[in-house]
Amino acid sequence: MGVPSLKELREGGKAALAAALAAIETEANSEALAHLLDEACAKPKGYILGLTGTPGVGKSTLINAMIARARAANKTIAVIAVDPSSKATGGALLGDRARMTTDPGDKGVFVRSMAARDRLGGISNETIAAAVLMRALYDRVIVETVGVGQSESDIGAIADTVLLCVQPGAGDALQFMKAGVMELPDVVAVTKADQGAAARRARADVEGALGLMERGGSWLAPVLMISATTGEGLDQLDEAIVNHLAHLSEAGRLNVRRSEQEGEWIAEAIRARFGSEGVAAAREIRISGQGPFSRERLLGLELKTRLFLLTRR
Repeated sequence: MGVPSLKELREGGKAALAAALAAIETEANSEALAHLLDEACAKPKGYILGLTGTPGVGKSTLINAMIARARAANKTIAVIAVDPSSKATGGALLGDRARMTTDPGDKGVFVRSMAARDRLGGISNETIAAAVLMRALYDRVIVETVGVGQSESDIGAIADTVLLCVQPGAGDALQFMKAGVMELPDVVAVTKADQGAAARRARADVEGALGLMERGGSWLAPVLMISATTGEGLDQLDEAIVNHLAHLSEAGRLNVRRSEQEGEWIAEAIRARFGSEGVAAAREIRISGQGPFSRERLLGLELKTRLFLLTRR
């Protein structure tokens, strides 16, 4: 079927997007795919929310609520649920879509499970490419990660806003301080706020943990108490996300953030193929006038040529 154009994607609905996501696998490193991804990267329609938190914290329940609220506000929304990879097939193991209730006939919602591959944080090159495509098509994109640990910092390589979910009574705050996870979030949500005193203690613990972090910049991550089942705090959560996006829009912060992310994509893609020495060699190669996906493709071709010449000596 080949690689569709961005215009075809915008006109073709879910079927066209599904075909484009398949092309990310079948047309990897092709010029046509790199051109599509560069065009999508340069023409974002919406923003990307990175959603992370320990298993069982209620991420899927919260996403269900976010989908419903987005559609009620007449906003389109796409979700990438990153799952552990099957050792047998390499595909997504759990299939988070089973935990999300959406109307298959609703053209304004698209949900896809994707495998973490060999990336501990789950944000593989394929996930980045898929998120970039969805950002060009939908008002809101949610990328849900596998779990929480030091490797979860990967979510910062794609998200405009990182939302960390914490559950009461799980000792999350201490574990987060050990793992350095409190450096990540732009917004923190204590889930299951209906648990009362336990939720309030969790909020106090998180605020204390955030107070110990030395984070640059002028944004202080708010800590909210929410319940996706009762709806408590969801208005405040929406407001916090909007406020963070407004903060990014000031003084060109969003453009800087996305530009830095693009540099990370290229470096990680090159590292996955050529190792640390490949990344160092790529820094000496000058490729201008191209989007990030074309730059990565051309860098890969140049490094592959250099390796071939070395083996011929």
